[in-house]
Amino acid sequence: MAEIRLPLAGGGSETWRTGEPLRFDPPSRPFTRVAYAAAHVVADPLAEVDPWLEPAIDWERTLAYREHLWSLGLGVAEAMDTAQRGMGLDWAKSLELIRRAVAASGGRPGRLIACGAGTDHLAPDPGLSVEQVIAAYEEQCAAVEAAGGRIILMASRALAACARSPDDYGRVYDRILGQVREPVIIHWLGGMFDPALEGYWGRGDHGEAMEVCLDILARNAAKVDGIKVSLLDKRHEIAMRSRLPESVRMYTGDDFDYPELILGDGEHHSDALLGIFDAIAPAASAALAALAADEHERYREILAPTVPLSRHVFRAPTRFYKTGVVLMAWLNGHQDHFTMVGGQQSARSLLHLAELFRLADRAGLLQDPELATARMRSLLAVHGLEG
Repeated sequence: MAEIRLPLAGGGSETWRTGEPLRFDPPSRPFTRVAYAAAHVVADPLAEVDPWLEPAIDWERTLAYREHLWSLGLGVAEAMDTAQRGMGLDWAKSLELIRRAVAASGGRPGRLIACGAGTDHLAPDPGLSVEQVIAAYEEQCAAVEAAGGRIILMASRALAACARSPDDYGRVYDRILGQVREPVIIHWLGGMFDPALEGYWGRGDHGEAMEVCLDILARNAAKVDGIKVSLLDKRHEIAMRSRLPESVRMYTGDDFDYPELILGDGEHHSDALLGIFDAIAPAASAALAALAADEHERYREILAPTVPLSRHVFRAPTRFYKTGVVLMAWLNGHQDHFTMVGGQQSARSLLHLAELFRLADRAGLLQDPELATARMRSLLAVHGLEG
């Protein structure tokens, strides 16, 4: 047990004594759910770059973290928004990340990987044409396939900026899905994660947008492995998954209600592609192993204390959740610093980070409380506080 003084909202501080960390065994059987962790990147704090303008990545630590996720039976969703795609990580560095991670996976069983392909090298502009968006998607999809990766078709800021109607979305997705080699995962990312994607599918109402998306999925089902829905509203996901083509999976992207959605209702369930699985990987792995053994109470017992942590990490403005994910990696010794691509370590307040520390401890997810406390104390000191 370790002790630290943590700041309180409104002023003052409290003495926090850490509890005992939970210990989880590595999975001994295959999961009954497909489970991807959207993985973060480890910045290189010693690179001679302007961090707001040029991403610098510590490749050794970044790939080591993917090895950690694979060792727990989790797949890696590569170069997604958790890796700061579009918030510090550009397409050039994303492609290098994809190439390195796919090579590290080696195509071996148990090293599942899928990679984000989008249009982020094309600046969003209402004056763009649909053909330009299609060409941008084609370029990135071809690059991911050439690297040997499976595609996650990311939502496009450029398409959201220039589309005039739902028909424009259908035209783009029909064209791209008609060309891919293997079935892809489509990613519907809500405006709470990226304000530039508000009104995606050409409709401001999520229910109406779902109808557009379902139509596209129905006519392209053979080229779609699944759809990841990140709307932070379980009602939309539950309604949508019951209407998917039989061969199309629902991958939950709901970092608020993932335990319920993955478990399912007895008729339908969601697989997982979650940013929070990066931060709670040992617990996620153990819970999925319990689910595979039909130990539903154990599954709930493991994941229940992670939900308050996840809801805090993903609280509004949700797009800054990556800061909490990286803080967890630093506290647990997976990297030696709390520095992020684009300087995003400053995107959350010290009070937010202190509360994250408390919630992680309550969930038993600080693997070495002495190390975590020492690192949190150093963060407090940078802000002029004694821990």
